Amino acid sequence: MKKLYWSILGLGSIATSFAATFAADDAQLYAVGSRSIEKAEQFATTFGIEKAYGSYDELLNDPAIDVVYIATPHSHHADLIMKSLEHGKHVLCEKAIVMNTKQLDAAMNLAKEKDLILAEAMTIYHMPLYQELKKRMADGSLGKLNMIQVSFGSLKEADPTNRFFNKAIAGGALLDIGTYALSFARFFLSSQPNEVLTTVNFFETGVDEQAGIILKNAENELATIAIAFRAKMPKQGIVAFEHGYLTVPDFPRADEATLTYSDGSVERIQAGYTTQALNYEISHFNENVRTKKDTSSLTLTHDVMDIMDTLRKKWGLTFDFE
Repeated sequence: MKKLYWSILGLGSIATSFAATFAADDAQLYAVGSRSIEKAEQFATTFGIEKAYGSYDELLNDPAIDVVYIATPHSHHADLIMKSLEHGKHVLCEKAIVMNTKQLDAAMNLAKEKDLILAEAMTIYHMPLYQELKKRMADGSLGKLNMIQVSFGSLKEADPTNRFFNKAIAGGALLDIGTYALSFARFFLSSQPNEVLTTVNFFETGVDEQAGIILKNAENELATIAIAFRAKMPKQGIVAFEHGYLTVPDFPRADEATLTYSDGSVERIQAGYTTQALNYEISHFNENVRTKKDTSSLTLTHDVMDIMDTLRKKWGLTFDFE
């Protein structure tokens, strides 16, 4: 079986974690690209990567590359996804995959036209724990899903020049940490919400600093979500059913949850390993490339992007470059 040759566009902190973790019997991390050849060469040397390119276009013109992992700021994702697909590359892109549903629809249509795999690197969709929790839901023992609660608060330095608060590169809590919280909620909800309520506080630069969100779907399942960039809160998700509730701490890469039954008894559920979160993404993506099947998570990604569009419209938040 021929190994799939992977590459990375954008060599920041998440790319460093990706390269340090990358492990797959059926794939090789073959090339990296940056706008600086010096940075690319240093990165390649550090991680034993064969090819280093000083521009994104140079990397995309390498015919040996099968897969592009995009790890740039999300303000650049749409353009790089389209370029990568045009060059015949499968694409795994960091969250948020693009800025809005219009961009995602264009990318999905092009991937379909080119018979290529496109997916968002959302760890929640690939962690073994979440597959195990879905099995518990499916067996019916927990009863009807009623309520989901999600919180994600990060205390960022109040620096207007920092990327987290920079409107010129689509800063703000929603597109950075909110996408995790919404992905958690949508993963468990039976259907896409058809009611969205929300309120927001803005940072001085005009990006969203914190928000409260309520979602409701046709099954009358509710999700309440709190996100913040200037207040530390636990990264925690709770999924409540008729006969008990699941608690998932550190939910973006969780490998453990607790199930508290209505009588107060508690069961610990463990599956997978947090340290292997990025490799689960890689493994699932490789399987989709080899089988030529669209990853099922892209439908959830689209739903989340649609919710974020609705939220930003309600907030009156737009970015000039969209």
